[in-house]
Amino acid sequence: MSNLKIPYINNFEEWKKEFDFYHPVKIRFSETDLFGHMNNTVPFIYFEQARIEFFKHLGFMQNWLGPASQAIPVVANLQCDFLKQAFFDENLKVYVKADSVGNSSVDIHYLGMNEKEQPVFSGRGTMVQMDKKSGKGLAWTEEQKELFIRPAVKMD
Repeated sequence: MSNLKIPYINNFEEWKKEFDFYHPVKIRFSETDLFGHMNNTVPFIYFEQARIEFFKHLGFMQNWLGPASQAIPVVANLQCDFLKQAFFDENLKVYVKADSVGNSSVDIHYLGMNEKEQPVFSGRGTMVQMDKKSGKGLAWTEEQKELFIRPAVKMD
């Protein structure tokens, strides 16, 4: 995979080693097209599932959903690169990591791996923590920034 030209990945093998959190998914029949392979819109749904589980694991979702919370997470952009076809009933692991943390944003990276440990898609997106009332970015606390950069534990 070293010959891949994906703008947000300098060295695919090194980039792949940095993931330590994943969320398992199984490709449903309704997520396939006429040819039996995963529809090209589906990885974005998997990104959302894995991202939410990642944020729950870090403790962010519980805080954002609390009635007293002024913060909400908003996806600013999202992209996907398709590396290999995936088919109905395949089990995938969708890996998630925080690649870089800004003042109120975080660049999240994704990697979908099949049961043979082959990458089927990769992706990235910017998520911004916003103030519910003002609609402006809400800075991460130092504690939140630390949670993003320390290794997470693999999840099943």
